[in-house]
Amino acid sequence: MAVPVAFFGLFFAWPVASIVERGLRADGTWRFGRIGETLTRPEILDVLWFTLWQALASTALTLLIALPGAYVFARLDFPGKALLRAVVTVPFVLPTVMVGTAFLALVGRGGLLDELWGVRLDTTVWAILLAHVFFNYAVVVRTVGGLWAQLDPRQEEAARVLGASRWTAWRTVTLPALAPSVAAAALMVFLFTASSFAVVQILGGPAYSTLETEIYRQTVDRFDLTTAAVLTMTQFAAVGAILAVHAWTVRRRETALRLVPPERTAHRPQGAGQWTLFGGVLLTIALMIVLPLGVLVERSFDTPRGYGLDYYHALRSVDASGTFLVPMAETIVNSLQYALVATAIAVAVGGLAAAALTRRAGRFVRGFDALLMLPLGVSAVTVGFGFLITLDEPPLDLRASWILVPLAQALVGVPFVVRTMLPVLRAVDERLREAAAVLGASPLRAWREVDLPLVRRALLIAAGFAFAVSLGEFGATVFIARPDNPTLPVAVARLLARPGELNYGQAMALSTILMVVCAVSLLLLERLRTDRASGEF
Repeated sequence: MAVPVAFFGLFFAWPVASIVERGLRADGTWRFGRIGETLTRPEILDVLWFTLWQALASTALTLLIALPGAYVFARLDFPGKALLRAVVTVPFVLPTVMVGTAFLALVGRGGLLDELWGVRLDTTVWAILLAHVFFNYAVVVRTVGGLWAQLDPRQEEAARVLGASRWTAWRTVTLPALAPSVAAAALMVFLFTASSFAVVQILGGPAYSTLETEIYRQTVDRFDLTTAAVLTMTQFAAVGAILAVHAWTVRRRETALRLVPPERTAHRPQGAGQWTLFGGVLLTIALMIVLPLGVLVERSFDTPRGYGLDYYHALRSVDASGTFLVPMAETIVNSLQYALVATAIAVAVGGLAAAALTRRAGRFVRGFDALLMLPLGVSAVTVGFGFLITLDEPPLDLRASWILVPLAQALVGVPFVVRTMLPVLRAVDERLREAAAVLGASPLRAWREVDLPLVRRALLIAAGFAFAVSLGEFGATVFIARPDNPTLPVAVARLLARPGELNYGQAMALSTILMVVCAVSLLLLERLRTDRASGEF
């Protein structure tokens, strides 16, 4: 636990606490009365209520739409499965700015639906909810599907032999086994949608505001650190309470599971029901994932002179206006390097934390299980701004160091590593470890010989998630990335912030490049995972 505790203490708790102190302390005196004054303002109450109910609605809708997809990817085998899995993960790494822009081009004024049927959904809650499903679909598919693919189907088949219907067998056997991973996926979706910023700002307009948008407005536009600190504390307390309840309820449901290689559970669709479900999932992916991505690609080629590569050629220029200080090729390399380093940090820290949490040793460890998820629910604006004001003097003067960006990105990646690995680690039968110990294996060797083969697939999934999150992280990176070493999301945001058709077209082209880079990386990871998984059991 030493490494995870030190990591989160230095790079999360300290920056957030510094922001709170600057907002609520003046002349050596704490001004706690500002908390009540801020939280009773009508406009703040409206922000809190909208943040809560839209996050709950987004989570429920995402689970409803994505759980069938998790089943298809876990239990069915079909041509192009690895490619399709990479496609559904692409939206998750896109900057949230581009998620909002993609749906605005789809459902906004002059968008595809407006041109075809005269339907507009921008400035409505439905546009926000659908964009959240688009963004979080992969969270459910990969988190739930990763465990589902390893559940022994013979347990459900035994229930069927004893007279249970297909629905009853699934509800009483499979669903309880999946409950921890479903809860983990729901929790991650809720935290992401509760802290939604760009999607709400672009699609909701001025009528809707979440805690994240309000913190940004108070910090950047008004420099009202007092209000921003109160909102950060409120967000911190609410997320902490939710995580504590989640940790308590999940631990009550966890049991040892019979895990088998995923190759033994997947099969071609059989029967009308599975073929119908398979077709419905493909249609959902086409409408919810591929169509918005297709709009982005189409806009990147749609130039004033007709379809062409003008916007891509324009990306090669390096101007003096501050948009591009380095060529785009170097920006792509920077993003990949940052993401790889962030992934290594996230896997190391998250893997140690997950291994420690499986030992169920004391209240401190159980409490830390919940705290590990806090970076997903606390404003990235707060974390990024906190980095600037805390890590700027010895012994941790990192403001001029390149490592600052991967550290911020790893903060978001660690929770995904923990939540992906923990259900599988806790599902390992303790008797296997005990048998290894009886045979003379040390604790380290027992972990290497027993736990690691079973968790290796989950570890690769976790690494893929961490890499994807790091590649598309924007909220904190925009504060700390140096102008001469930007990431792809930061470069996209700079383009969108400048007026003009050329800048918008370049943003679409750069977003398309980001999608391609992500898809290729994830496809390589899928192939690596499949190759290694095929020989590990």
